[in-house]
Amino acid sequence: MKLLVLTKKFPFPLKDGESLAIHGLTKSLSELGCQVSLLAMNTSKHFYEGPELPPEMDHYYEVRTVAVDNQVSPVDAVANLVRGTSYHISRFHQQDYHDVLAEWLQEVDFDIVQLETLYLAPYLSTIRRYSSAQVVMRSHNVEHEIWERCCDNISFAPKRWYLRHLTKQLRDYERSQLNQYDLLLPITGRDKKHFERLGYRGRSLVLPIGLETRCGPPTYDSYAAPPDLHFIGSLDWMPNLEGLQWFLNDVWPEIHRRCPEVKFHVAGRNMPHSIRQLRMPNVVIHGEVPNSCDFVAAHTISIVPLLSGGGMRAKILEAMSLGRVVVTTTMGLEGIKARNRRELFIADTPAQFAQTIEECLRRGRKLEAIGRNAQAAFYRYYDRRILAEQLLETYESLAEAVRV
Repeated sequence: MKLLVLTKKFPFPLKDGESLAIHGLTKSLSELGCQVSLLAMNTSKHFYEGPELPPEMDHYYEVRTVAVDNQVSPVDAVANLVRGTSYHISRFHQQDYHDVLAEWLQEVDFDIVQLETLYLAPYLSTIRRYSSAQVVMRSHNVEHEIWERCCDNISFAPKRWYLRHLTKQLRDYERSQLNQYDLLLPITGRDKKHFERLGYRGRSLVLPIGLETRCGPPTYDSYAAPPDLHFIGSLDWMPNLEGLQWFLNDVWPEIHRRCPEVKFHVAGRNMPHSIRQLRMPNVVIHGEVPNSCDFVAAHTISIVPLLSGGGMRAKILEAMSLGRVVVTTTMGLEGIKARNRRELFIADTPAQFAQTIEECLRRGRKLEAIGRNAQAAFYRYYDRRILAEQLLETYESLAEAVRV
């Protein structure tokens, strides 16, 4: 089976949820015998400069990239307001990408073209024109829902109004594209129901994120010492930055008051200056760390304080695979099969976070049981190979229907 995957970023390094999700699935499909090719936007925001492909991408049959300038432009934003088109989408709608895609589709008879997120939907017309391949939308989130939730947490009225306007345009676009796909791959059952309420009537398969356990087997040495907390995430993604700022401003002072011995280690890509220069008691700012696996493994408790967003949190799954104790919000846990106080902890308020950290300290070495339960749950539900096998069966039936 020949599969072409379209992405809105070069999916490397493997330091963010989107790249991890793309890597886990494409590698698994390749191992199952698919010929997987990649057409990636090499954006100004996530530009990959290496002349050679990294070894982690050896599973791709072929990789082509298109340079895309997706920097936020106030002029373009205003123009989209006037035109009534989605600025979120237009930043990734580029003629050069259309041209390279059309050329490749005329060279190779692909069975499946897989779009990674809504931002690749503008290329449906080119796919339909030059290929008979089945078009699959892998939806990492309900995109407009992320921005709706972000708007709810913005206090500055003019900014809130503007983002709500952009979000409405994004919602209208997302709805208009829904029934253009041959298969929809929502990442959670909740997202599938949301798309159906928006009007989706086609074929779908709920496909959770399946990660490669690239960090190796978990170690539990850190449980022998009093636990520290850590946060790691791409801080150019608004929900991550929003959640971290809330945790630092509203949650950490209460935790520090109750548990003055505990430290909070913060790491992340594209960390803003306001975080890098932060000085708070027992908060250690690391910036971008050379090895995220080592960073996560060194600290017992993983804090994922999400207030907005959608889909699934790949960083929670990665922490679970490493046997860490995750403390997240109800929203952060959406789509993940894990039980409160069995495989992780849920906390939604500063007081709840502080109470949870106090409980973790009281448990001492017994806290390790939560980490081991988390690791077992990860392998039970999110092994990338099992999920890819389910998807390949669906892809084969799609391709067979076209041949018949």
